[in-house]
Amino acid sequence: MTDKIEKAVIIGSGPAGWTAAIYAARANLQPLVLAGDGLNRDRMPGGQLMLTTEIENYPGFEHGIGGQKMMAIMQQQAEHFGTRVVNGFVTRINVKTRPFTVWWVNELNGDPETEVKTHTILVCTGARANYLGIESEQQFENNGVSACAVCDGALPRFRNQPLVVVGGGDTAVEEATYLSKFATQVYLVHRRDTLRASKIMADRALSNPKIKPVWDSVVEEVLGTEAEGVTGVRVRNIKTQTQSTIACRGMFAAIGHTPNTAFLEGQIELNDKKYVVLKDGFRSVTSEPGVFVGGDCADSVYRQAVTAAGMGCKAALDAERWLAEQGVH
Repeated sequence: MTDKIEKAVIIGSGPAGWTAAIYAARANLQPLVLAGDGLNRDRMPGGQLMLTTEIENYPGFEHGIGGQKMMAIMQQQAEHFGTRVVNGFVTRINVKTRPFTVWWVNELNGDPETEVKTHTILVCTGARANYLGIESEQQFENNGVSACAVCDGALPRFRNQPLVVVGGGDTAVEEATYLSKFATQVYLVHRRDTLRASKIMADRALSNPKIKPVWDSVVEEVLGTEAEGVTGVRVRNIKTQTQSTIACRGMFAAIGHTPNTAFLEGQIELNDKKYVVLKDGFRSVTSEPGVFVGGDCADSVYRQAVTAAGMGCKAALDAERWLAEQGVH
């Protein structure tokens, strides 16, 4: 990069990042988006929605839209207003001296580490769903395997079908309860014989006639065909070692999320689960003045494209106002 000091560097290119870019560009901040390098799924430009084939709950698309198409439209809109985009993965930042420094690489292209100076940083790096890590799970991702019931549960492929949720915490119980509105039966597969979820949530799930717990069990394999998608899962009881097959049309991994914030360690405050801490609950302010945050890297509750976009908007507006207060125009 040149020796110029950027007004705003946006890290991440999901709904939060592109929305932040649109607002920042329209405010004449000439933002630079470091979008990721595509080396693997956690560094993919466009974020997790690039792995989502059908989005039906984002306003403005009456018939739904594919994740990749929606991210492309958002990027084009941001670039239309003057956003500059670099396919680079941020490895570290320094916000202890001003101007801030951001280092990034594009290992896919073999590029060396590059640094850029900036007055503000907008962190919009999202969070990645934790999957089981078995080969067949990856094979059927977006073809019956999901990690977001609210995102995908109402899709036609899952309606009036038996479904499986894997996990035993609050997330799993919430997912199973939500899916019970659409499924004929929800099998809640958990490796223990009691749920880890809060008592009130666990009791609600276990009293739901559509939710059937499968105790002391783990999913060994996702079954299906390319044409049909998921048709079942093979589970193993970890106490008896017996195996059985559950017929289902979808499996939802509900074992938590990991925010993409490792590069922020020691620079801004993170909580015990590594989500960015918001210093003013309604705004996008972090522990370091001039660093703002939007999207799932600071949101462990909603994790929706539309809420991420809203947070990206707030991050850009907060950055614009902060820069004006600092006399940066």
